[in-house]
Amino acid sequence: MRDEPHTVPDPFETLGLDPAQTSLYTAVLRLHRATRTDLAQAMDGSVETVGRQLDDLVRLGVVDEQSGHYLPRHPAAALGRLIARRLDRLAEESRRIDSALGSIRHLIRDYDAGRDYRSGPFTVEMASGADVLYESVLGIAVQAPPMQLATAVPDERTMTDFVRKFADPWIDAQKRELLRVQVIVPVSTVVLPGVRDQLTRLVETGGRVRTLDRVPSWFMTAGDEVAGLPAHWGGNLPDHAYNFYLVRTPVIVGVLRTLFGELWSRAVPLLLGRRGEGMMQVLRLAAQGMSDESIARQLGVSVRTVRGRFADAMTELGAQSRFHAGAEAARRGWLR
Repeated sequence: MRDEPHTVPDPFETLGLDPAQTSLYTAVLRLHRATRTDLAQAMDGSVETVGRQLDDLVRLGVVDEQSGHYLPRHPAAALGRLIARRLDRLAEESRRIDSALGSIRHLIRDYDAGRDYRSGPFTVEMASGADVLYESVLGIAVQAPPMQLATAVPDERTMTDFVRKFADPWIDAQKRELLRVQVIVPVSTVVLPGVRDQLTRLVETGGRVRTLDRVPSWFMTAGDEVAGLPAHWGGNLPDHAYNFYLVRTPVIVGVLRTLFGELWSRAVPLLLGRRGEGMMQVLRLAAQGMSDESIARQLGVSVRTVRGRFADAMTELGAQSRFHAGAEAARRGWLR
């Protein structure tokens, strides 16, 4: 009784070999080392057709070619190559899907803009007064806590009012888990009286703070549905008696959220809290020319602690040396 011919398992076809390629790979396995002519005879086909199929198998990595002879890779190795190619294709498909999902954001904005156009004028409310601004923010937050409040502070006068009028209520709202605040401030305002203390409290209760050399204007976004705009872009709130617009239009809110995200990506974190203060202390004293030992005596800590704070500061600043760390700290306003 004749043995049934051995066939290549279905996984090869599942992973990309067509029936003709599968049969040819089987023939190469049996002959182990053969020329195109040998394989054409075994397959009862033309040398040209078999040659093209062999080129495909070599490209797929399941057959090797040596001086005109074709040798099969071990079936396990061949299957591994096919699996790797399939995974590469799946990864590429995944990247395309991610790209398509990303592009939908623009379509969503177009949809929102069309919906706003069809439904009539944009929903815009003119408001006036610092108390109205605070009450508007808290009123929105109560409806869907914790609301993400993103705001940009453009100048010293606005920052001074922020510290005096808004920081305490917003810190309290964060403690009650009504708000989560992100704020971008000009680096020059950090040295104003009370600013660092209030920003530290804001961060300690869950907020986030970054600095820029220049902030273009005051504005805010409250969640996904509401934005606040100044009466005149580029101006500040105090100079205009806290006249501002509350806009409840998704397309406008989306634009301002995108703007805030772009500014946030360019801004640098502000060192706050006990760890940040420790780093700034050693940097300030080093800028005065003091040695590690002198700094340790001045602060009442060990030399090892001083050097650890220097290492933390260099990591935080992305600096390669203490000199570089000092220059970067000065640029960010940490040494003032």
